Amino acid sequence: MRLDGFGLFVKDMPTMIRFYRDVLEFDIKEEENSSNVYLEKDGTLFLLYRRSDFEKMTNRSFCYVDKINGHYEIALSVENYAAVDLAFEKVVSKGAIPILAPTTEPWGQRTCYVSDPEGNLIEIGSFKE
Repeated sequence: MRLDGFGLFVKDMPTMIRFYRDVLEFDIKEEENSSNVYLEKDGTLFLLYRRSDFEKMTNRSFCYVDKINGHYEIALSVENYAAVDLAFEKVVSKGAIPILAPTTEPWGQRTCYVSDPEGNLIEIGSFKE
């Protein structure tokens, strides 16, 4: 098996599409009004699944985290420390929720965190000064 991509189960499909397309600049691969929307970032498939449609398909209910979700992160890298700071400012100005302002960690990574509209954590970082 090889990793092909990953997905999020979303409550508000239009809002989440706009966030990943317009704020984080993912490429959308199909119609926005479908149950499952395929996006791509740097060759990685990123899927948005409408929660209600997935539950109907599987004939079961699921539990979902509310507010900021600390179960995982989506990690994005940029070319250097300065780009971390610029990316943070850019995505926050476009609507990302700030979680951790850019900081240089003891292990040598400059990193920051934001969240999407449904509380999923996104890291933006670089190991290059």
